[in-house]
Amino acid sequence: MSERKDFLRTIVEADIKSGKCKEVVTRFPPEPNGFPHIGHAKSIAINFGIARDYNGHCNLRMDDTNPTKEDTKYVEALKDAVEWLGFEWEGNVRYTSDYFTQIHDYAIQLIKMGKAYVDSLGEDEIREYRGTVTEVGKRSKYAERTVEENLELFEKMKKGEFKDGEHILRAKIDMSAPNMKLRDPLLYRIRHVEHFRAGNTWAVYPMYDFAHCLSDYIEGVSHSICTLEFENNRDIYNWVLETLSLTPPRPYQHEFARLGINYTVMSKRKLLELVEGGQVDGWDDPRLPTIAGYKRRGYTPESILAFCDSVGIAKANSMVDVSQLEFCIRDDLNLKVPRVMCVLDPLKITLVNYEGSEELDASYYPDDVPKEGSRKLPFSSDICIERDDFMENPPKDYFRLTPDQSVRLKGAYIITCKEVIKDASGKVVEIKAEYSKDSKSGSDTSGIKVKSAIHWVDATRAKEVEVRLYDRLYSVEAPQGVEDLNADSLKIIKNALIEPAVINEKPDERFQFERQGYFYADPVDYTDEKPVFNKIVGLKGSWDKKSKKTETPSKKVEVKKEQIDGEVVAMSQTQQTLFDKYTIELKLNSEVANTLARDAQLSAFYEEALSQLNSPVSLANIVSNEVARELKQIEISELKFSASQIADLVKIIDDGTISNKIAKQVFEEMVNSGENPSKIVEDKGLVQISDPAIISAIIDEVMTKNPDNVEKFKAGNKKLLGFFVGQVLKATGGKANPQVVNQLVGQKLK
Repeated sequence: MSERKDFLRTIVEADIKSGKCKEVVTRFPPEPNGFPHIGHAKSIAINFGIARDYNGHCNLRMDDTNPTKEDTKYVEALKDAVEWLGFEWEGNVRYTSDYFTQIHDYAIQLIKMGKAYVDSLGEDEIREYRGTVTEVGKRSKYAERTVEENLELFEKMKKGEFKDGEHILRAKIDMSAPNMKLRDPLLYRIRHVEHFRAGNTWAVYPMYDFAHCLSDYIEGVSHSICTLEFENNRDIYNWVLETLSLTPPRPYQHEFARLGINYTVMSKRKLLELVEGGQVDGWDDPRLPTIAGYKRRGYTPESILAFCDSVGIAKANSMVDVSQLEFCIRDDLNLKVPRVMCVLDPLKITLVNYEGSEELDASYYPDDVPKEGSRKLPFSSDICIERDDFMENPPKDYFRLTPDQSVRLKGAYIITCKEVIKDASGKVVEIKAEYSKDSKSGSDTSGIKVKSAIHWVDATRAKEVEVRLYDRLYSVEAPQGVEDLNADSLKIIKNALIEPAVINEKPDERFQFERQGYFYADPVDYTDEKPVFNKIVGLKGSWDKKSKKTETPSKKVEVKKEQIDGEVVAMSQTQQTLFDKYTIELKLNSEVANTLARDAQLSAFYEEALSQLNSPVSLANIVSNEVARELKQIEISELKFSASQIADLVKIIDDGTISNKIAKQVFEEMVNSGENPSKIVEDKGLVQISDPAIISAIIDEVMTKNPDNVEKFKAGNKKLLGFFVGQVLKATGGKANPQVVNQLVGQKLK
């Protein structure tokens, strides 16, 4: 059991001690409409971990209540993720569809009790009748239907005698309830779609809020652990279970915060768009935050679980730095993997005074790694070093090979440059060098002092490998769309050279390439004839260095501690009212709504901007991210821009004048100058390019410069679509309309 006691485990222990539950039963209940991501890994670790810690069991249940989006491939991906992370579910995989008959019977029971009715209002009318957080709702006239009428209509719905949306089954609760979720929530809707398991047996499918709690009850779940956005839904679950007078034991819901990571999107909708749009190469693309992506990239289950544990379990949404995840994989691999040498950009070295060849003994592990293993390194007069490990005119602090500076070949000899050979263009193509015979590593008597050691390979016996250098998929901390993609997120090197033991002896599947980073033999494309390695992570956090260069000292502020063992103080009535308004009326993401509702300054700023422009979602995203970030540094009175100016900024984003990427540039200028966004755009010439003719010409230029990639795309390498989109956006300084670019690139590459 984890030494750190989080609030969920505190609750579980109290329930066991009081006799509230005899056995701890949890469940992991994802909808099979996409591949699981690292946010799901956190949920898996919590649910399976708690069951394990308290000698209970955890069920794996597919929430397959929406046949329009679900597929067996997603089921298999979810099963694989749980198993890969090292957990086992109780019995067989369960499905909500296993309980369709029982759930339907419970719906009939509610109808007979007068607690549910068939409504025939349209979707817009249902929304209008629901009311607002300050105005009570209005019950549908169809709520007066008799029990007999409701039973007859519901039976016809079940048999498929009505069109989608023609009728819907609702609970009859309270149209004036402060929690708008209780204003006669929907229980069943009509769907004329074949279900991937149930076929065409059903024409009606239960809504999540109805099926979820009943499935938990049927399975005997004791602790229904959900993410924070389902906090208000808990009242519906309780109403259903209590109204049906279900015999104990019953499930009790507890919520925790979702996992948010910067430079990452974890919306299944956005991930699906990337997959279907060709910006990535399938759900297991190593740049995606999916479990399949991390697995293919070379992350270990231990590193993912260590990350989840380090993040902790809380009830307050927050953003985690992706470098924390990268630290976990470095920390895990450091004591596990062999060190080998691979040259990514080879530069030929000819040792003019060396004859013959030899094999040098080299350990796979440094002294501080408690593992054993060694290999033979072939050495001859023909070797290759990294091109950037030689510099003809070096800066002062350059310690590698130069015409005037010797260097050690790691595990071998000291070499000295004697002649630099260049081609007609002036590019260095070969170095003539001499080695010091008495400088062999482990028995050096040469007396030569060098400042560094570099990696190398024997040119005659090295193996040629393909190396895929993966970087972060997005170039900004809070990505919004395709325009924020990092154009350099993948670089493929076809002719890297690696020492032969890696391929011939296969001491492992993960390696530390000396001075390069950690790498993994790609589980899909690797063959002995064509070895392929994926970069897992660099040896150091290069992105951390980049961010530190632009950091400004943060203002020291006193923060009232609201957390006790991971739990936070519940929202006040005012905060709850705002949260309901933002999620229900304005359709904001629950995390964004939570951020705004809990911060009086932010919510006031947002409300003022909203009074200027009716674009609630776009305004909320900027206020909860960019504006909130500024308020961590200064007081609101010190801001140089106003809520009205933020509304103007969103307006020119919404009308297509500028892209989201350019908007970030405009916002930074507003922070510094307080200038109106429209004037900034005009003065700096930042208007978005949407003219298909202009964009088409730029695409043609990009395709002309990259004929090899055009041919590869046409030959089937669809992941290069993202490369071309990125190059066009880069060529226009981010001004090109990404939607237009996507569409035209796709057309031209057909």
